[in-house]
Amino acid sequence: MCAKYAIGVDYGTESGRALLVDIANGAEIATHVTPYPHGVMDERLPDGTLLGPDWALQHPDDYMEVLRRSVPEVLREPGVNPEDVIGIGIDFTACTMMPLDEQGSPLCLKPEWSGNPHSWVKLWKHHAAQEEANRLNAIAEERGETFLHRYGGKLSSEWMIAKVWQILNEAPEIYDQSNLFMEAADWVVMQMTGSLVRNSCTAGYKAVWHKEKGYPSNEFFAALDPRLEPFTETKLRGSIAALGSKAGELNAAMAEAMGLSPGIAVAVGNVDAHAAVPAVGVVTPGKLVMAMGTSICHLLLSDKEVNVEGMCGVVEDGIVAGYYGYEAGQSAVGDIFAWYVDEAVPEYVRKCAQEDGEGVHQWLERKAAESNPGETGLLALDWWNGNRSVLVDADLSGLLVGLTLQTKPEEIYRALLESTAFGTRRIIEAFHQNGVEVNELYACGGLPQRNRLLMQIYADVTGREIKIADSTQTAALGAAMFAAVAAGAEAGGYANIVDAAEKMARVRKETFKPIPEHAAVYEELYQYYLRLHDYFGRGGNDVMKRLKAMKRSSI
Repeated sequence: MCAKYAIGVDYGTESGRALLVDIANGAEIATHVTPYPHGVMDERLPDGTLLGPDWALQHPDDYMEVLRRSVPEVLREPGVNPEDVIGIGIDFTACTMMPLDEQGSPLCLKPEWSGNPHSWVKLWKHHAAQEEANRLNAIAEERGETFLHRYGGKLSSEWMIAKVWQILNEAPEIYDQSNLFMEAADWVVMQMTGSLVRNSCTAGYKAVWHKEKGYPSNEFFAALDPRLEPFTETKLRGSIAALGSKAGELNAAMAEAMGLSPGIAVAVGNVDAHAAVPAVGVVTPGKLVMAMGTSICHLLLSDKEVNVEGMCGVVEDGIVAGYYGYEAGQSAVGDIFAWYVDEAVPEYVRKCAQEDGEGVHQWLERKAAESNPGETGLLALDWWNGNRSVLVDADLSGLLVGLTLQTKPEEIYRALLESTAFGTRRIIEAFHQNGVEVNELYACGGLPQRNRLLMQIYADVTGREIKIADSTQTAALGAAMFAAVAAGAEAGGYANIVDAAEKMARVRKETFKPIPEHAAVYEELYQYYLRLHDYFGRGGNDVMKRLKAMKRSSI
């Protein structure tokens, strides 16, 4: 009997990667990464048009390039027959959205609109719609909109409504020309199938859709702006399908471009972090999955729906059918470490790392591990890209306290690592304070695979054992698992994601356990972190917001 395969494609912030998986046991046969040719556009457009602060855009053809380059490669390398691939699924950063014309083409690809920044894909970390988010939240609160409690009391500037409203406010001509606004995940699926099908995950977490109540009312959108009143019926229209559903079949043109057989199942899109949850075998409550990369998404299943401060959303069936799926997050983690290495590390560190045959991150981690908790005398707030949870405020910024003339680069690096662990603990406590238990921690993504010190710090700060995904491409594995579900048992796949997880999910045998003496020191440091967190984040001192405002006004 021939082996059957599924392909998962994981669209990250800087690149996309395809993973070929054996459906029978989850074995990863081949993987290939395609860096986005245009990367993240946060300073200027391809034609040189300058962008303002907090912008983050992408080029939609970069997503198609991943399919054209990486999918054929994962078939070629092991010599797998395309006829043995029964399905393909994708996951994506979210909310990553774009305006489309009547033919479903991104407006940015049309010459007449390519010079307008609002015609391009707004990446998840585009934060320039914070003013719209603030006004949106104030109006929703004044009106007593009940949907707010499902999102911790605030909607984020990263999400669909704030980004669309920014387009309407700043480029009404783009809004008028837009026939649809779509998540990039749904757009890529539409290119593969020719069908307009939105996925329930991004709709629920990023566009305020509810499985029973639908989107917020027309009256709410009219209260924001009368021009938005029919928004969900016109520019957000389209059927919404549950995770694991079959969006359609791979069309002939894309099959030829990707080296696959036409007619195979294409699963509806998914969010990258959410796809990773069943890929580490988490299909029951009480287990928090940390998808750790440039940012962290915290995913948790529960059998009840409650209001948790600062959560990014709670969606019924949003991660695994039969449970409420909770999401929270930190909007910069790996990005903070990368910023420090790229922008602030002295040249002698680079020379030392080169002499020792290490990368700069590896050298800093090794040196930082020589210090015990508290020895650096430093404490940081992890807000280099704002605060996603629990404060939901993109206007907050980073803070480092305790610097002296004796402070070493590796000590700063360690303080930055610790700050992100404190941020995760604050999120865990928010869940616990509202009756949603977190008994186990799981970590996946790029950071747990290469930074052992970071994972030990997280175990020490949270006081919990951490299990690590066995796959280095956990989100892509999850996307492949949902592809196997979309194909169905009759085609050699699975009837549901729980069955798929039983056969295909894996975690490592090695875990990270708290070191009691370290945990005791971090308990004290965490209390200091909370003081800074509440002082700068809850109105005690608004200097961060004032500085951001000065920066914007000067530009």
